[in-house]
Amino acid sequence: MHRPPAAAAPVTLQARRRTWCAALALACLLPGCMPLRVLTHSVSPTETSVPAGHYTLDAHHWSIVFDADHLHYTRFVMRFDRASAQLDWPAHALEDARVEATIDAASLDTNVPLLDRMVKGSEMLDVERYAQIRFASTRFERTADVGGKPAGKLTGDLTIHGVTQPVTLDVVFNGYAPDPLTKQPTLGFAATGRFSRAKFGLTTWYPAVGDEIDVRIQAEFEQAPPGAPAAATQ
Repeated sequence: MHRPPAAAAPVTLQARRRTWCAALALACLLPGCMPLRVLTHSVSPTETSVPAGHYTLDAHHWSIVFDADHLHYTRFVMRFDRASAQLDWPAHALEDARVEATIDAASLDTNVPLLDRMVKGSEMLDVERYAQIRFASTRFERTADVGGKPAGKLTGDLTIHGVTQPVTLDVVFNGYAPDPLTKQPTLGFAATGRFSRAKFGLTTWYPAVGDEIDVRIQAEFEQAPPGAPAAATQ
């Protein structure tokens, strides 16, 4: 019996980008291939150019890093490898935007397996009980531009180890433009901040490990085409 062909699965932005990169790599391997044109790109720092809508964190272009003092010798650096975030941009200004982010606490990576187990264990983050670190913005206060880019203080509720406290981040809007690969509207941000881990009940190893945690974030948000499925961020 003849069966009708199955419907094709929706193509995500990440799949498009992977296909494009694979094709580019294959082209470079072909004998006698012509020199490839260097990809050039520029973004607009003007907020009014950003299309209103719902944006999600680009799975391939983000970083979240925490660091703390270690015996006054160095900063003990921790990054997270899995996170997701949503940005609602209902109007053409940063003041009206709202962002929510979720970090997989178990994805913490210090580059030292022993330290990973210690920080994720029951004496510190206890990721078996508190699997997520969450942030939800509550207000944005504009400040002076930074290098000609819009900037301000983003305050929100940070939840770590089951405790929620307000935290303020210094945010810079790096700009907007359609992504040169996917053609989808894309925004870029940088953020820095600091919080006391003691306020979240995380006092283990003090003062060998400092109380103040510095935060550094880089994030690109992209707007999916209508009807596209949401993509998980790894």
